[in-house]
Amino acid sequence: MMEKMIFGRYIPGDSFVHRLDPRSKLVFVFAFIIIVFLANNTITYGLLLAFTLFIILLSRIRLYFLINGLKPVLILLVFTFLIHIIFTREGNIVFELGFFKIYEEGVRQGIYISIRFVVLVFVTSVLTLTTSPISITDGIEVLLNPLKKVKLPVHELALMMSIALRFIPTLMDETDKIMKAQMARGSDLSAGPLKDRIKAVVPLLVPLFVSAFKRAEDLATAMEVRGYRGGEGRTRYRKLKWDWRDSISLVVLIALAALLIYLRT
Repeated sequence: MMEKMIFGRYIPGDSFVHRLDPRSKLVFVFAFIIIVFLANNTITYGLLLAFTLFIILLSRIRLYFLINGLKPVLILLVFTFLIHIIFTREGNIVFELGFFKIYEEGVRQGIYISIRFVVLVFVTSVLTLTTSPISITDGIEVLLNPLKKVKLPVHELALMMSIALRFIPTLMDETDKIMKAQMARGSDLSAGPLKDRIKAVVPLLVPLFVSAFKRAEDLATAMEVRGYRGGEGRTRYRKLKWDWRDSISLVVLIALAALLIYLRT
């Protein structure tokens, strides 16, 4: 399942979304995270789903690929859905078995929260899949530039966030390799009592942490050898350019927010 993780990966392309300025994509995603909470009924959540599918279509990323990437967080999605079904006790009873009852409002809220979770995962995944780590770093740094006035190390912060984002798929792949190596040696991480499964995870965590620290040390050495000394005095090879596509994308997002507010009940 680890190889299904798509968050943090980058797929080169020439789609409409690929050509957007990283600053507009970052603003778009952060604003979209807020706008999602404006939906509160079937029509608004349906509109969010349609809008998300439209973004995926513009990015030219296969929907099947994104759905596969959702599998690692499927447990969290199912858990959230079940929590709402079990603890929400409003509306008509749609299912009853002894003392266990499922209410109409619980099912509705579970579906709504699941849709909200899915569209957030899809949109944030599209951001990383269509934007290179270097572009994300540049975009974050430019957007946080005003914070330099309060002595915040903006360049270092942006670089740290970009490296962390880039290392997510790398560590997931490393975890998958270690798990397969342990299973080849006869270790079973998915069977037996919970106590035994927790003990079986220890041989997995130790080499993973060792590998992570080694990668971090190699990266630090490589940066030091190349003369990296922070953001002071550094220039950029690639200049960020805001064009009509970026303006249109933000205008469309504002229109979506206005429409959601209008359709709220």
